[in-house]
Amino acid sequence: MSTPTEPARAERVDNLLALTEPARALVSVGALAAGYPLLRFAARGEPHPVVVLPGWLASDVSTRTIRGWLGWLGYPTVGWDLGRNHGPRKEVTDAVRTLVERLADQHGTPVSIVGQSLGGIYARRLAERSPHLVRQVISLGSPFAGVPPRRKAAAGSSMYQEYRKLRAVERVRPAKPLKVPSTSVYSRLDGVVDWRTCLQEEGPISENVAVHASHLGMGLDPAVLWIVADRLAQPVGGWRPFERPTRFGLRSLFPTD
Repeated sequence: MSTPTEPARAERVDNLLALTEPARALVSVGALAAGYPLLRFAARGEPHPVVVLPGWLASDVSTRTIRGWLGWLGYPTVGWDLGRNHGPRKEVTDAVRTLVERLADQHGTPVSIVGQSLGGIYARRLAERSPHLVRQVISLGSPFAGVPPRRKAAAGSSMYQEYRKLRAVERVRPAKPLKVPSTSVYSRLDGVVDWRTCLQEEGPISENVAVHASHLGMGLDPAVLWIVADRLAQPVGGWRPFERPTRFGLRSLFPTD
């Protein structure tokens, strides 16, 4: 009997992650309920405006938990108010820039942007083009470092097929750092995008932080919420890389890789 090749094993793992993604997202819901009492010990920083951008085909409904959490921490937080995210059309990217400009002018300070999946790509592009408007970028499972393949995705259910399209990449290379502080949160258990496409070159103001969450559960996972709070609490000009917490047994929520 022949032994499965490494590519074949990797393909099977990818298939399993994609097929179980919705079910595993429910684990984050349970983890949030269990870990909520500990989240009150998360870092709080200087109040400043925060925009939360949804992922592909999602709307502000998908970011309600994280926006409510950040509002509770004292940050003036808004969604994008553009309905479902159907992709980076010019009118959409222009509207995001206008929103960030308005908030920066209203509060007299640059805006932090938290972007889920495709929303994180919007956030990085805006930071590249208009760094003066952006205080920092926190992306959650955002595949900004991959080149899509030319081949078609594997067959299957429509949801599974869409996941496979997003997971498949032709070439992966860590993205160049932004001119503003940036944190990319990724998971090797991501069933929607290849986790390698979420990596950037690490440097004085750029980092990659691993979690155990599924892709769809990123905005509900207590480890992710802890990271976002910790990053937003970083003072202007005093940004430091994320350190895994040691209190309350929280260290186990953050894989070393």
